[in-house]
Amino acid sequence: MTSVGMTKVTLESLAVDFFRQSAGKWHSQRRYYTLNKDVEPQEVETILSIEFLDQDAPELIELAQLHQLDKNNILVCGTKVNWSSNYTGKIRKPSNGSTIFGISGNILYRDRGFATSSPIIATFSFTNPQTLCLRTEYNNSVFQEELKLVGQDYRTRQTIISRAGQEIMIGQYLEKRQ
Repeated sequence: MTSVGMTKVTLESLAVDFFRQSAGKWHSQRRYYTLNKDVEPQEVETILSIEFLDQDAPELIELAQLHQLDKNNILVCGTKVNWSSNYTGKIRKPSNGSTIFGISGNILYRDRGFATSSPIIATFSFTNPQTLCLRTEYNNSVFQEELKLVGQDYRTRQTIISRAGQEIMIGQYLEKRQ
């Protein structure tokens, strides 16, 4: 259950609604700020394609197997996200890829992490039905992320990355539905 007066609504049902509303094609503009170093911010433009996955989707069955979940811990729903990114102002190759997300309880399962190709988990919560908060920990790093739906056509995201208790990077995103 969540706070903010939502005791009758489960986290899972909030996540299903949030994932359904996020389905579609998005143009993402983001900027990464490196803290404690004199480094210019990195700017990235990305095209995201987000597909809602129902409970019985083959991708979610594979994800559950990847995480060695027993049959009683079934993933309620999920998404498949494909991306194509270009770094602006930097000489860097474009980045393309995909990832699968699935939820059960207050756990978000992924087939890969931000900075690893290994499967990872995150805990999630909602501050309100339009704002999903994630906390992911691996390789001595903590990733705290907030995704907010703004009307039907916009999303904002903010990611704070910490290592050894020290914030090292902030990513800010504005995404417009195409």
